[in-house]
Amino acid sequence: MRKCMIVGAGNGGNALLNILRETKMMNVVAVVDLNENAPGMITAKEAGIKVYNDWTIPLSHFEIDVIIEATGRDSVFKEIREKRSKKTVLIPGAVANVVLHLIEEKELLIDTLRHQSKLQEIILDSTHDGMIAIDKDECVTLFNRSAEKVTGISKEEAIGKPVGSLMATSRLPRVLASGHSEVNQEQLLPNGKKIITTRIPLLDSNGSRVGAMAVFRDMTAIEEMAQEVTNLKSIQSMLKAIIQSSDEAISVVDENGRGLMINPAYSRLTGLDEDEVIGKPATTDISEGESMHMRVLSSRKPVRGVQMKVGPKKRDVVVNVSPVIVDGRLKGSVGVIHDVSELHSLNNQLQRARQIIRTLEAKYSFEDIIGSSEEMSFSIQQAKLAASTPATVLLRGESGTGKELFAHAIHNASDRKFNKFVRVNCAAIAESLLESELFGYEDGAFSGARQGGRRGLFEEANGGSIFLDEIGELSLSTQVKLLRVLQEKEIVRVGGTNPISINVRIIAATNAKLEKRIMDGSFREDLYYRLNRMPIQIPPLRQRKEDIGFLSDHLIAKINQDYGRNVEGITPKALEYLKQYEWPGNVRELENVLGRVVIHMDAAESVIQLSHIPSLLSETKNADLLSVERTPEKSLSQLVDEFERKTIDQTLQYYGGNKTATAKALGVSLRNLYYKMEKHGVE
Repeated sequence: MRKCMIVGAGNGGNALLNILRETKMMNVVAVVDLNENAPGMITAKEAGIKVYNDWTIPLSHFEIDVIIEATGRDSVFKEIREKRSKKTVLIPGAVANVVLHLIEEKELLIDTLRHQSKLQEIILDSTHDGMIAIDKDECVTLFNRSAEKVTGISKEEAIGKPVGSLMATSRLPRVLASGHSEVNQEQLLPNGKKIITTRIPLLDSNGSRVGAMAVFRDMTAIEEMAQEVTNLKSIQSMLKAIIQSSDEAISVVDENGRGLMINPAYSRLTGLDEDEVIGKPATTDISEGESMHMRVLSSRKPVRGVQMKVGPKKRDVVVNVSPVIVDGRLKGSVGVIHDVSELHSLNNQLQRARQIIRTLEAKYSFEDIIGSSEEMSFSIQQAKLAASTPATVLLRGESGTGKELFAHAIHNASDRKFNKFVRVNCAAIAESLLESELFGYEDGAFSGARQGGRRGLFEEANGGSIFLDEIGELSLSTQVKLLRVLQEKEIVRVGGTNPISINVRIIAATNAKLEKRIMDGSFREDLYYRLNRMPIQIPPLRQRKEDIGFLSDHLIAKINQDYGRNVEGITPKALEYLKQYEWPGNVRELENVLGRVVIHMDAAESVIQLSHIPSLLSETKNADLLSVERTPEKSLSQLVDEFERKTIDQTLQYYGGNKTATAKALGVSLRNLYYKMEKHGVE
């Protein structure tokens, strides 16, 4: 590389320095200028090039091949010309600029050519078609990436080699020799692949043949494409069949809002046929409202639940419309139309079902009452008669005979069955709370009363039925209020003065002898006559032992469901043994006994045998087992509490501490059992 010195570091000299550095044509070893702050001097210092204020110094230190005089002064040019070596070339700045610009343009053209060549190579490599070109000597000059994939030959192996040495079956030499094109010809490659190829001769501007070129594609790709087209047609047919068979009204439009497809459900709903919709604007079916298809096509966002009127009959509908976007491009939209009248009907049915579920608390019907004995049949017949009248019903019978079951059935068979059925155990609610629970209270009626007051159970049951179990346990003051309800059909809240009219059917139940209570003054005679208008006596189990078989089958099925067992039934001997017992606890006691038997049966046993049933003598609750010590100091309530504590404690021991089984055996809720255990200190 020749050594160069630039004399003059002004703007022109600085430009020359930058050009020479970029082109790397010469090695600039020195820059000279009287002004140390000249632009070229600063550039040279930054580039590590020596700078001087006297051009004679570097001329004597370096073997300078070229001096570029860029000061523009003739005196400097002449002085350098006289003192330079004959071997040193002196170039005026103007001439240097012209030469350098020419060189720069040449390099720019070369770069442009290289860029275009690279771009052409990228384009050829990007195409899916394989391309091979040969020159007039049959040597390969073009071999793109697709050709590499199809033939299995790399570009480096192919370029410059005779095409015949790469592919003996190549027809390019024949096309080069004949000058005739060959279009869409099949060819088998050495690697076994079949291609479709088009071969053409390459001619120069004079029409002379300078080579030949082949463009080809793997037949496998074409066959796969054909298969994809077939699959797409199959999918399209399937989707069309689905849309046509759907009960939902569907319409499809293209990206311009023109109708593409509708199904029969759409025609039934709108009254419009295909010839009135297909190819027509999306607004064709709109009677009132904006076309949701056009809104979706504009916004590219789905819409849901828009109400409008469609078709000649102006049917009220709700529409859901979604855009169809494929590879980021909007292709149309799909709308599903629902008849609002049908939705309203379904909504009304749903609301009615919710109301029934929410308010219909009576779970049993007459079909759930098991028994075909004469006594039970008579009681059922009376209950059905009571259900058909609005009369107050008094259910009488021992504990465990199924009085609550009858109350449920009477309500469900009456014309009040879609309204509330409220159950109240008068003995389970503290006397101080019972009145407010039944009749409600006003704001500030007593300490701790809820702000704004509270509705009572009679108001809750308005329009329906209220079941008052253990009616004989009501206090006399509450009996007075209940009598008012029966006589006047109205209540007065605790702490209030304004009567509230109600329409409630009262179903009462008791296992007490109300006549005896009347005689000792604990039950009002006038209330008794009001309640006793439709008395129904439910027989105890000992009076209908022929029903024990049916009851056992029913109870075993229920116990199976509760405990996840699969007991199929009971043997005749075991059933006969059950019939010999008097069942003082009635059906509840029978369920208790069967439940204990099933719990203690082996999982592999499926039938209750006589050996499974414990001695029912233990069920007589003999005096030693549950006796309480009577002393003059103990009141009746203390004796009752002691008896209750012993009963709970012994039942818990029997069931191994299982509180759920204990609650079921005692016929109380689990919450009530916990309350009583805490009350009596039972662990």
